[in-house]
Amino acid sequence: MRHGRWRFLAGALVPALVLHAVFVLSPYAQAFYLSLTDWTGVAGEARFVGAGNYARLGGDSLFLHAVRNNAVMLVVVPLVTIGIGLFLASMMHLGGRGGRRGIAGSGAYQIVYFFPQLLSLVVIAVLWGFVYNPNNGLLNGALRSVGLEGLTRSWLASPSLALIAVMAVLVWSSVGFYVVLFSAAIDSIPRELFEAALLDGAGGWATFRTVTFPLMRESVHVAFVYLGIAALDAFAVVQVMTVGPGGPDGATEVIGLSLYRNAFQYGKFGYASAMGVALFFATLTLAVLALRSGRKERLELA
Repeated sequence: MRHGRWRFLAGALVPALVLHAVFVLSPYAQAFYLSLTDWTGVAGEARFVGAGNYARLGGDSLFLHAVRNNAVMLVVVPLVTIGIGLFLASMMHLGGRGGRRGIAGSGAYQIVYFFPQLLSLVVIAVLWGFVYNPNNGLLNGALRSVGLEGLTRSWLASPSLALIAVMAVLVWSSVGFYVVLFSAAIDSIPRELFEAALLDGAGGWATFRTVTFPLMRESVHVAFVYLGIAALDAFAVVQVMTVGPGGPDGATEVIGLSLYRNAFQYGKFGYASAMGVALFFATLTLAVLALRSGRKERLELA
């Protein structure tokens, strides 16, 4: 019986582990190796250069621009998206009188907010490219129609506005999913807690601060990890929307775009692999720190 059980487990797990090693772990290992070479992508052999590619990263001004822009996105996109998502979810569930009844039509609002999730990022980037068009775009057209023509701008051609415009698209495309996620987290909180807070005379903000947010903190941590990963990438939106792409003057350059350009335009696959490895460790560090922070808070609450 025991040997038969182990044979069954081995037969079930070994094929999955082999596939995981071949299609997941092997590409990672190849990327780490290529980052130590000067492979061009077409040459039959790759010369080993050690840490030379990583040393070059520190002197690459365009890559440093990309790191700076990704760092700004890493702070702004998760904070703004989570803030808006929490506000909308709270208003839909806690906006009415008497506990957790919420506002009328909250289910319909969730459906509307979730609509952008049905579109791919490429389609969203194309649509918002038309919105930001300086001549006949929807945004400038709306400003002109209400007499605010002085506020019209070339949104994606201005170094000071281009990154903000890109981040606004990332927030718009993501917030609906997190409204639904936070709504589900609020639904899982026992109604009696809200009723007790109401009986104690707590207002909307006090209820959110002392009841709602502490009990959905884990969902917020998960949201921060996913949004942080999206902010560290942002390749598709920048590639489609911006001039250059990555312009003007590197104002919207991101690590993923630098990686793509060096690999497929300049034929520097080894150097691009070093960028990919750096992005991998940055993403891994973000996830570990966020999850450890969440674990620490759960232990303190316990």
